[in-house]
Amino acid sequence: MSDIKPEIKRRTVRSFVRRQGRMTDLQQRALDDLWPKYGLESGEELLDLDAVFARSAPRVLEIGFGMGDSLADMAEAHPENDYIGIEVHRPGVGRLLSRVEGQASSNVRVFCHDAIEILKKQIADESLDRVLLFFPDPWHKKRHNKRRIVQTEFVEMIRSKLKPGGVFHMATDWQDYSDWMMALMSDAEGFENMAGAGEYSERPDYRSVTKFERRGHRLGHGIWDLLFKKV
Repeated sequence: MSDIKPEIKRRTVRSFVRRQGRMTDLQQRALDDLWPKYGLESGEELLDLDAVFARSAPRVLEIGFGMGDSLADMAEAHPENDYIGIEVHRPGVGRLLSRVEGQASSNVRVFCHDAIEILKKQIADESLDRVLLFFPDPWHKKRHNKRRIVQTEFVEMIRSKLKPGGVFHMATDWQDYSDWMMALMSDAEGFENMAGAGEYSERPDYRSVTKFERRGHRLGHGIWDLLFKKV
């Protein structure tokens, strides 16, 4: 049995809230049985991704994959890519592990840890082809905006991890957050808006529509995708 409790150092401001929820028996079994196969432990040394996946392939990293539906769909639809998911929500990690095992996706590895620490310490510069940030916590109260993960320092770090021509893809259902990200990314050095200055992108086919998103559509919520390329 593997204990993968995230070991997150205390920080003054966090970009996430730990919402553990109830762990189902299936999710717990997946964590216990499948973590050795798909799990990556946090540490201080850079990962050798070719060794992790036993091949060289395009690398996609998703930050905060929630219950893992989008990541599992992408991994199944695009076996030519390797996928790294980072999530602190243990039930979501368990569900993703169960899904990728059921669909026999060997191209997925998972961290259950703070994404910022993983990026800083374990992801090599210019090693990623795409970074995904789908529906992050909007921290919609103005006094909490500083807790949003998309900040200048974070964007600079993402740029350092992307290969030249790599893409940072964000999506949100909060218009205020979409405006925030658009303004920040438009001013960020070394990025180009793939839809044109100030424009939002159409949802790419690889980003599947989740149950959460379908519910938002029924309620009349907008969805905004932002795709910025490292130049």
